[in-house]
Amino acid sequence: MRINTKRFAAGAALALVASVGLAACGSDDGGSGDGDGTTVTFLPKNLGNPYFETSDAGGEKAVKEFGGVYDEVGPDTAGPDAQVSYIDTAAAQGVNVLVVSANDPDALCDSLNAAREAGTKVVTFDSDTNPECRDLFINQATAEGIAKVQVDMIAEQIGDSGEIAILSAAANATNQNAWIELMEAELEASHPDIELVATVYGDDDDQTSFDKTAALLADHPNLKGIISPTTVGISAAARYLSTSDAKGKVALTGLGTPNQMRDYVKDGTVTEFALWNPEDLGFLSAYAGKALADGDITGEEGDTFSAGDLGEFTVGADGTVLLGDPFRYNADNIDDFNF
Repeated sequence: MRINTKRFAAGAALALVASVGLAACGSDDGGSGDGDGTTVTFLPKNLGNPYFETSDAGGEKAVKEFGGVYDEVGPDTAGPDAQVSYIDTAAAQGVNVLVVSANDPDALCDSLNAAREAGTKVVTFDSDTNPECRDLFINQATAEGIAKVQVDMIAEQIGDSGEIAILSAAANATNQNAWIELMEAELEASHPDIELVATVYGDDDDQTSFDKTAALLADHPNLKGIISPTTVGISAAARYLSTSDAKGKVALTGLGTPNQMRDYVKDGTVTEFALWNPEDLGFLSAYAGKALADGDITGEEGDTFSAGDLGEFTVGADGTVLLGDPFRYNADNIDDFNF
């Protein structure tokens, strides 16, 4: 496992708040170089989500680098079957590679397998389907590592004792639910004095997450901390806490980005949070799809391929490729990063 710190420091890569305004929109630009025009379509959980704008921008960068044709499509609102029509359309168009962050592990399978039968290589990233429904899954970090770092941070920030809550994304989100289950197990095994009193869902919507934060504080007056394992959720929760009486009293941690969370770290709302590099995740996903489309790999365990300046990667069990480990951001290092 590894994190490419040089790419972490690369400028203008990541913007997980709307104010930064990075957009990864569809493009008919075939890229540069002498590529064979491999068509790669990214299908995020929903459009307008700054996290996916960033990850998909990494995918677009990779596609242009190897001379392919990039596109991004998707629903406006995340939902279990909201991506199905886009998968069907991509298959009908003969897209070479479809890169999907799945809203549901099962609801997409029929369409994804039909696309594969039609010749489209399917790569999932960020949030997986069942393994039999895709060729590869590009995992941002192990679920165990993501869960543990968040539990460790909240335990450190509240003195390993007291009530906490989780503010998640959509109730059906594969990755969120896996992390939450592991966080619950880690709390039970290693933190007996921390009580998880509620898990709520903000649907990766800023206003909904903001309102859920307010409701958590109202419903649980003894709450000492909130974990939000979603970039939309943690920023909305920080926005609420920053102007409330709970600022500095209720700890907030989870998954965010430096540019998104910098002001909240500097004003004392947030002490520490974590994340991988979403741009690298999209970049790696595109290169993995290219390797599949070229026949360089099949997705079998032990297959190896190159992902540009990220280096060499090896396919693990269940067709999984691991990007690296989570990284902690705090007041001591947050100004070292610009994404």
